[in-house]
Order: sequence, then C-alpha cells, then structure tokens
Amino acid sequence: MTGNSLRGLLTATDRDAFLAELAAGGPISRGTHLDGSPIWLVTGHAESLTVLTDPRFSSDPAKQTGFDLAAAAGLPEDVAPYLLRTLGAYDPPDHTRLRRLVSRAFTHRRIEQLRPRIQQIADGLLDGLPDEFDLIERYAYPLPIQVICELLGVPLQDRDTWRAWAGDLSAPDPARIATGARALVAYMADLIARMQAGDQAGQAENLLSALIATRDEDGGRLSEQELIALSVSILIAGHETTVSLIGRSVHLILSRRLSLAGLTDAGAETGAGTGAEAGGDVSGDVSGDVGAAVEEFLRYGGPAEIAVLRYALQPVQLGGVTIGAGEAVQVVYAAANRDPARFDRPDALDPRRADNPHLGFGHGIHYCLGAALARAETQIALTTLLRRYPALELAVLADGLAWKPGLQRALAALPVRTGPAHPS
Repeated sequence: MTGNSLRGLLTATDRDAFLAELAAGGPISRGTHLDGSPIWLVTGHAESLTVLTDPRFSSDPAKQTGFDLAAAAGLPEDVAPYLLRTLGAYDPPDHTRLRRLVSRAFTHRRIEQLRPRIQQIADGLLDGLPDEFDLIERYAYPLPIQVICELLGVPLQDRDTWRAWAGDLSAPDPARIATGARALVAYMADLIARMQAGDQAGQAENLLSALIATRDEDGGRLSEQELIALSVSILIAGHETTVSLIGRSVHLILSRRLSLAGLTDAGAETGAGTGAEAGGDVSGDVSGDVGAAVEEFLRYGGPAEIAVLRYALQPVQLGGVTIGAGEAVQVVYAAANRDPARFDRPDALDPRRADNPHLGFGHGIHYCLGAALARAETQIALTTLLRRYPALELAVLADGLAWKPGLQRALAALPVRTGPAHPS
C-alpha cells in the first residue's frame, strides 16, 4: 500500500485490498491527494454521511484557501473553472439555482418516458453482433452515450472525438490533461454558440438548448462559464459512470457465475451464466429483482469510488479527530460501501440484499442528478443482453482483464462470447 493516498488507490493492483487496509486505519485518517497535498480520507459510512450533508463542509473550492484543487488535478488555470465548477462544486443558494435549471430533464417521469427509447437503442446494438465481441466497445459504451447525446443535444457523430478528450482528463501526463481539457471546453463553447445562432435543428427538444434559453425564477440567467461547465459535466457524467456500471455488472455476473434468472423477464428460464472464473464470496444466484441486483453492483464495485472534495468551513469533531477549518476532506465511497458497521457481510456480493443504503450515487443535496437515468439504462442493458444471450460467457480469464487507469473503477475492455441466442 502506498500510504493513505489517492495515488495509492490509483496505482493499486488490488483495489479491494487497498481499500480494506485504508479502512482498517479508522473511519477518518490523514492522507494525501494525487499531488501529495494533505487531506482527510473518510472511509466510515456514518462519517461519510455527515461530511456529505453537514453544512459545515463545503464542496465549493472558492471557499477554501489551503488546497489548490486545480493543481492537484493537473488542470491548467485557463480551463480549470470549466472542469471543476460542476454542479457538485457549488453550495446553496447557487447549487439550488443551477440544479433547478437542469433537474427537469432528469425527473422520474421524464426517465420513464425515455425507457422505450433506451430499449430501442439496446435492441439495435445487439442486432448482428459477432459470436465474440468487446462488450464495452459494442454495447456498454454506445448505449448511454447515445442516450445522453440525444438528451443533451450533442451531435452523435462527434462522440469519438470528445470521448478521446474526456479520456485525456484521467491521463498521468499533465500535457494530455491540459490538451483534453482545453479541447472539451472549446468544443462545448462552439456548440453552444452554434445553437444560440439557431444552427441546430430541433434544438427546443434538447437540454442544452433549453439551458441556453432558460432563466431561473428570480430572473438570473446562467453565465457563459456556468453554461459551459454544466454542459461539459453532464456530457461526461452522463455516459462515463453508466458505461462503467454496465460493464462492471456484466463482469460480476459472469465472473461469479451468477444465475441469470431474475435479471431477465420475470419467471423466465434463462439458464446460468458460465464465466471463465469461479469467483469468490457470493451468497447465491440472482433470482431477485433486477433493481436490487443493480443496487448491489453499485455498492460492491460501483464506478464512483470517491466523492467531490469537501472543505471544512470551521473546525469539526468527527470520527475521533478534529478537522481544521479550511482542510480538505475526501469521502471514499468504495470504502464506506463496505463498512462492516453498516453492512452485514460487506465483502459478500448479495444481489438480493434488501438493506442497502450504498453511496454509489452520493448522498444529500449533491446526490447524483442522473441516478435515475443510470439505473434505467443499466437495468435495461442487463435484461436485454441476458435475455438475448442466456449463455453469455467471458472470452478471457477474469484475472486477465484490463482496467482503465484513474479514480473510477472501469474496465478497459470486456471480451465475451454469446453462445446461442434467444429470438429477439
């Protein structure tokens, strides 16, 4: 283990072991950010809830003086505000104003209306697949990216271009980070300018055009910086986490040889998944509701492993330590989601788990805006895939899979074999 450091998480060959050792040091411990700056690392579930909800902790980097987040993230000063001033990096009342402007696109009713379109995209992606393919590239990636492009109003044909720039943001090379950041900001600024000029057909039907035209109830219009920052963050967050969640869920199902019954049509006899690895501690087959299974995949190995950085606005006593005013606090979701003080058998993968208050989408006022969309996409992706290919299996040994570098748990590729298909 590389000390209590985020760099240690970044470079760990066994992330679960690293997180377990980190949590063993107590619910809150001293650590370092990627650049070596001192931070507090919070791994306890109860302590994490406090940091995520207590107004004595701020997610607004402008309110602290002892930590340079842009430098820690390797972002150049000219574009740092566009990448760091996401919706999660505001406190009320600005957070309330901005969230109100975008939340209407992510209501439960709106997501339910999107389900037929998500189903249509999933069905189309599975048509004509070869017997062996990379599930990430051919299915887990294009499904949520097409949904978010249509919802936001970003041309789908541009996806490979800005996908590469988004990938640069997690590169270990500062030059690549700077290049990707500047390119993403410039791309979104240009797209917004074209929409403002009326060059986009059907622009009234997408979120980006609605944001351009929207004023909040007090008459305060979004600034250009806020508009670009919100759009970039929605574009990235709207696909990146879901791609990882779909891929990781399929990986867990196949590598743990979980039964596929219950993840397809209710009562359907689909047979068992036959992964290339027997897997470890699992409480049984997935015979419950797909919704409960997805929640457990989020808890057990969800893609979001850390929260947006918080800062103490005043001295706070928490978890047996004193956090000083201005000090940076990093909630480690992945560790809190395995806290034995909150979860029964936390290291067991239990798709039937009923009591599951995981932090896979955060908590409090900064709870993930797109959680309902990510859930719908993942549920539909899994049921459609496993209904179509009940004999789906890994095409490589599970321990030979490659993971993407970065602070998000994401597979670089997931080679699978389909086996006989059910008629669609």
